[in-house]
Amino acid sequence: MSLHAGLAVVGASLALFCSVGFLNSFGVFQQYYKKYIFQDMSESQISWIGSVSIFLLYATAPITGILVDRIGPTTLLIIGALGTLVAIFMTSLCSEYYQFFLAQALLLGPSMALLTWPPVAVVSRLLPNNRGLALGVVVGGSSVGGVVWPVMLERLLNRSSLGFGWVMRIIGFTMLPLLVIVCATVVERPKTSGLPDAPESSEESAVSLPPFKDKKPRQVDVSILKNKVFILLALGFGIGYMGLFLPIFFISSYSTAQGASTDMSFYLVSIVSGASLLGRVIPGHLADRYGHFNLCLLALVASAVTAFCWTSTTSLAGLIVWSLAYGFSSGAILALQAACVGKIATHQTQGTAMGLFMGLVAITTLTGAPIGGALLGKYGYTALAMFTGATLLAGAVLVTISRLLLDKKVLAAV
Repeated sequence: MSLHAGLAVVGASLALFCSVGFLNSFGVFQQYYKKYIFQDMSESQISWIGSVSIFLLYATAPITGILVDRIGPTTLLIIGALGTLVAIFMTSLCSEYYQFFLAQALLLGPSMALLTWPPVAVVSRLLPNNRGLALGVVVGGSSVGGVVWPVMLERLLNRSSLGFGWVMRIIGFTMLPLLVIVCATVVERPKTSGLPDAPESSEESAVSLPPFKDKKPRQVDVSILKNKVFILLALGFGIGYMGLFLPIFFISSYSTAQGASTDMSFYLVSIVSGASLLGRVIPGHLADRYGHFNLCLLALVASAVTAFCWTSTTSLAGLIVWSLAYGFSSGAILALQAACVGKIATHQTQGTAMGLFMGLVAITTLTGAPIGGALLGKYGYTALAMFTGATLLAGAVLVTISRLLLDKKVLAAV
């Protein structure tokens, strides 16, 4: 791995630390808003803030992916960093529900999309021969964020006299230097004049010859939308995503309902994210040898089985073990999805393919949390757990079909 590629991986990890990692902490906001700010609102109504921000993170991915293939990552990262900081500082001034929705959902979601998908596309191009491990490390940044941000928020919100406004400002000032590093390190080298585009198999060529610097502007290549493997993969993940994030949103409230302290309930979000870090790096490394689709499929099935067991855990020790298991398996899903898409796409269309994939799964990320909140309010946590497991299992079936279309040999490393 060259120095340039290594710095890009570090910068990309910090980008996801500040974007997806921060969104993973919404379970803390969910419980805090319900207890202190929106006491008269239902869990489902409050969850729309986090659900819409995640939806916009994915819904704007197609545009972001196309743009990173055409103009490169730097401009997009700068705009995303500024938008993220403005959204966080504006949230610190909010007092009404619509104000939180505008700042923490409608502005934060698209801004964080500009911080998330360009780094993924750049790393996928720079390290094609170690894509699974590299993207596992990158996406692992969001897991670290999912550990740090909830603990930081819990300490500042519940164990200090700063108040919500100053807590959010501290979050913004903490992100500021990290986002500067992101913008400085996640870059692609200019293309050498007169030489052809690098092939997928050459790592060094991929580093020195990124495709977006051609003298003639490229046409947007969306031919991957005709690929049956890609469509089935997107459908599988789309259905799986309806339930994937529900434990992150509701594990705190569930643990409180089982008698756990408020402090411990907040920490369970961090435990899920901490286990997710190992789930993103270890399976990513193994997938480079045994197949990205294969490991992703195993992760989906493991997450489904774990989700079905959610409400059978009632003790604190059981909740911790369950959080570790679900965090590990769900982390592998999030890490390997990009590697699976990268395996299907051409070298020149990594950003476009990833963007289109995330755009296709965006609708289900919007509806998953509100549906889960409605099920919780009417039928309780058992229904929520069954819904989570069923969606993940249905997604696994579709991913299995896409994998068999790619290679019918069951033991092949796909």
